[in-house]
Amino acid sequence: MKVHIRQRKQSKAGSISLFLEIYKGTTTTPEGKVKNLRDYEYLNLYLIDKPKTPIEKQGNKDTLQLAESIRAKRELEIKNGLYGFTNEFKQSTNFIDYFTDQMEKRKQSKGNYGNWNSTLKHLIKFAGTKVLFREIDQTFCENFRDYLKNTATTKSGQPLSSSTVSSYFNKFRACLKEAVRKKIILSNPAIDVVNVRVIENKREYLTIDELKAIVKAECRYDVLKRAFLFSCLTGLRWSDVNNLKWSELQNTNEGWRITFNQQKTKGLQYLDISEQARGYLGEQGNPDERVFIGLKYSSYMNVELTKWMMRAGITKDITFHCARHTFAVLQLTLGTEIYTLSKLLGHSELKTTQIYAKIVDEKKREAVNKIPDINI
Repeated sequence: MKVHIRQRKQSKAGSISLFLEIYKGTTTTPEGKVKNLRDYEYLNLYLIDKPKTPIEKQGNKDTLQLAESIRAKRELEIKNGLYGFTNEFKQSTNFIDYFTDQMEKRKQSKGNYGNWNSTLKHLIKFAGTKVLFREIDQTFCENFRDYLKNTATTKSGQPLSSSTVSSYFNKFRACLKEAVRKKIILSNPAIDVVNVRVIENKREYLTIDELKAIVKAECRYDVLKRAFLFSCLTGLRWSDVNNLKWSELQNTNEGWRITFNQQKTKGLQYLDISEQARGYLGEQGNPDERVFIGLKYSSYMNVELTKWMMRAGITKDITFHCARHTFAVLQLTLGTEIYTLSKLLGHSELKTTQIYAKIVDEKKREAVNKIPDINI
């Protein structure tokens, strides 16, 4: 946001006109070209072309000083959101570009960056790659929230969870809030838009007896069975199990350890695993090879997972992610302290892990009510 003094020679009058050139950034044309945005203000100030006398030279000097004073004042007004700059900038700036810029500033926080990136992808699916600030009003914000809630899906085609919708819409709203703080727009059009209510979905998990049952039951794909049971014993997400390489497995003096970058948060994780878990990895392969070769996120794998559970007599709606829930609930049930569990799961916030504590509390309440009425 710069203001420059420019000169233009008046051929007929034999003088030089002074005007301000106000640089307001760039925008992208429909053809994909970057275009500079500028405004001009003519000051009605003139210099004498080729001054000859000391008085003419001093007059030019005084005129330039006055022009500089006006230039400095205009630049300050622009920075403070005055002089009509905010409204004009709002009319011609691409919000998608601005959101991308805000996303890049969060690159050091991998988990947060990932959520901003996902929000951007949904924004583009909803409104395209060019959305001017002037097009974003309360109705636009409400429609984007409803799109996330009712239309948007995950990579696997599943609807977004309420917590994901809430998270993505908060990123969108935060970007607009920052635009207000930077005085790009005068008010946040999303401020009165009510976000979706986060509903805690039931977390299905397997008991220790059910785990023993699926170990004995037949599964058509050995790699699926080993990967699922490995996740049950380590708490690793599907993405981390699927991408696990032999180079990330080490045999230390204390036992087996996996050192890897979480796919979701991109954070470096050190995870000690048991001998039992190591057994499900199979025979050691080349360092750059995936451990679970042949494991895919596909409809036929998901169908086989359901059939495998049914063969074991389990009627719960079990997905691969339920293996992670199983690990968490079993650890708490067996007495693992919640802070330790949080570290094992790679959670950045303890409150995320505390959801599993609620499940264990429910199990305790069920247990005390199992004793039959002794007065009968």
